[in-house]
Amino acid sequence: MATPALMQNYGDRTLTLVRGEGNYVWDDAGQRYLDAIAGIAVCGLGHCHPAVTEALHDQARTLLHVSNLYNIPAQEQLADRLVYLSGMDNVFFSNSGAEANEAAIKLARRLGNERGYAVPKIVVMEGAFHGRTLATLTATGNEKVQQGFAPLPEGFLRAPFDDPDAINQLAAEHPDIVAVLVEPVQGEGGIRVPAHDYLNRLRNLCDKHDWLLMLDEIQTGNGRSGKLFAYQHNDILPDVVTTAKGLGNGVPIGACLARGKAARLFTAGSHGSTFGGNPLACRAALAVLDTLENQWLIERAEKLGARLLQQLRQQLAGCDAVVDIRGLGLLVGVALDRPCGEIVEMARAEGILINVTAGNVVRLLPPLTLTDDECARIAETVSTLIQRFTRSAA
Repeated sequence: MATPALMQNYGDRTLTLVRGEGNYVWDDAGQRYLDAIAGIAVCGLGHCHPAVTEALHDQARTLLHVSNLYNIPAQEQLADRLVYLSGMDNVFFSNSGAEANEAAIKLARRLGNERGYAVPKIVVMEGAFHGRTLATLTATGNEKVQQGFAPLPEGFLRAPFDDPDAINQLAAEHPDIVAVLVEPVQGEGGIRVPAHDYLNRLRNLCDKHDWLLMLDEIQTGNGRSGKLFAYQHNDILPDVVTTAKGLGNGVPIGACLARGKAARLFTAGSHGSTFGGNPLACRAALAVLDTLENQWLIERAEKLGARLLQQLRQQLAGCDAVVDIRGLGLLVGVALDRPCGEIVEMARAEGILINVTAGNVVRLLPPLTLTDDECARIAETVSTLIQRFTRSAA
């Protein structure tokens, strides 16, 4: 199914999905697939989860939208819940991760303006991905996706990922830095997991220089890492944290949470969103948080992720083309020494949906509701396909 009425920014798409249930989706020919990418880390509860479905039905019968000119009870409930669970002070709701990151960038800019900086600087990382709006595109460390959109906004400094010393050097050269924006694990950048103390060292740097530590948890948040937020593995608090994707389990919602001085930067009229935090999206998110807690899915993500890593490492131990197998919770990547996009189609033929990021990393982001047998199937199938692919390419 294809139509010229759609812009061609997604290229040719050869699979049409028409139904989902649990950890599976079906195409228009009736073929079933185990979804090991979960809408790119969105459907953490799988597809059409009963709790989310019921919340949406109930809210759709009651009230869909009123705008932020008025109080919205579900929005206030969700804000209270997120603040309690995160350790932050307040939250701005948006419709996507990119918009949540835009809010974070605006917070940093506003702080810089208050400090009298003509062009406040934000430190971002090589290999990062923060979105496709002009500001988040500039923060993204991928020249390929930036091409054709000049001029990009100024005010960003780039440093190597997992290298706090490089950021400390930037501090000596740029007195107008106001924030560091970083992913706890680089998702689009290839499931790159930094040293365990990386976030702690960044927290210390930001405290030393009076910068905001801003964490992009669009992909790592909502339980996927084995904690509700990945920074909770490090026993620190950021000044700003953004989340989206898994928060709505398919319903568009984003959130930018702030703490301390960052929580006081937005004042009446300084930022807004027509649809952000509307009743429908907030009811979905509340159902997601309830389910994550009631079914112990966050703890299960940590255990399943460790099991998936172990199984992949065992089954790929003799494959010389495998450079690294890494992950945190149910963010898992297998890095090869060559481009490997063909493996996506090979896996599809075996009834499993995966994707390849950074050109050479097989990325696995399965639902947190994955069963033990499904975990084993993913590990076995992906390992077999990688071995077959590398033999044929030799």
